Amino acid sequence: MKVFVLALMAASATSLWSATPESAAQAVNSLGLDLHRQMPKEGNLCLSPYSVQSALAMTYLGASGATQEEMARVLHYPTDKKVVGESFAALEQSLEEARKASEKIVAEAKQNGGPSEALTLRVANRLFGQESYAFRPPFLAEVKQYFGAPLQPVNFSKDPAGATREINDWVAKQTENKIRDLIADTLSKDTRLVLANALYFKAAWAAEFAKQATSPQPFHVSGGKPTMDVPTMQTTKNMRYFNGGGFQAVTLPYVGERLHFLLIVPDSVDGLPAVEAKLTPDLLLACSKAESREVILHLPKFKITPPTVQLGEMLQKLGMTTAFDSPRGSADFDAMAPKRPEEYLYISKVFHKTFLELDEKGTEAAAATAVVMLRAYAVMEPKRPKPIELKADRPFVFAIQHAESGACLFLGRVNDPR
Repeated sequence: MKVFVLALMAASATSLWSATPESAAQAVNSLGLDLHRQMPKEGNLCLSPYSVQSALAMTYLGASGATQEEMARVLHYPTDKKVVGESFAALEQSLEEARKASEKIVAEAKQNGGPSEALTLRVANRLFGQESYAFRPPFLAEVKQYFGAPLQPVNFSKDPAGATREINDWVAKQTENKIRDLIADTLSKDTRLVLANALYFKAAWAAEFAKQATSPQPFHVSGGKPTMDVPTMQTTKNMRYFNGGGFQAVTLPYVGERLHFLLIVPDSVDGLPAVEAKLTPDLLLACSKAESREVILHLPKFKITPPTVQLGEMLQKLGMTTAFDSPRGSADFDAMAPKRPEEYLYISKVFHKTFLELDEKGTEAAAATAVVMLRAYAVMEPKRPKPIELKADRPFVFAIQHAESGACLFLGRVNDPR
């Protein structure tokens, strides 16, 4: 029996579609929250819901019968594959437009001394398939059409170690070497396909934090540990603010303001589990669309480099079982390659790995300063309400969101920023 392996990391191609990104964004955030809740509660956490869904959506295009129905339910997809493909293509197009908009801002700002570096957002998908294997042409065409993922022939049968290195090298190149050795163990000689997704993101704040304002401030580390002093940034500016009843949330825009960092801070020091339990895609979108308020923000610097995680067991717990051939013989990926009694494809493993670092600098953010000045100009001093002070001095949730759709490129938790 042949093995189907799904390797996860990051993203897609660019085409114009009449479809909108909302369906894909809803699926991204719904599955992201489902997986987030299954992760260990201790320690820091970072997932890329967009990366995970991009790879799984490619896989979905090859599913048939009961496996297709099951995947649609667990992954929060409509049953029409075309709708899924076009919505993900539209979301990736919106992200590409955000990148181009930041380039335009940088080019225009150079005349007046603005930001020197635009948003970097690289989304890449690729199929690594066994040489001469009978993949169905319609499946290959759809994956390339909607996700820009070409088929790269490799020889798992004769050289699984070489194929593993080739995939890992591709991922490392796409992510500026931030993600290395995604697949830690050599793949099997029975592997027939790896769907790889790689996402690299780098952006400057629209208005950077002043380094001189960063200072050690107490943070209530989770797990009953003593309060520790950690380097904490501080700023006062207008930002989207949402009071969710049990938590407060703000968004910090990146250059171009089409992508932002979402910070969700529980009202109580030990309130993170309750906040995580109540988060929904609608709440994430509401945070993204909240009204602007003046906020005094205290935010610790942090860096998260978790090891590779395997998501297969989590996906099966959510109800995606036949895709993993449980019970034996139930996997149906006939739309990907012919299912025969003696040989068929199924998902063996789902690999996922992330990297995220946050600090004051990013790159220069003069364009962001121009935005802040405009906002400050619009607020008349005599009528200004008292600023809200928000201290991220306790475990919190974060996301990097596409502002228009609310789709989370990254979603995570900081229990200890050290």
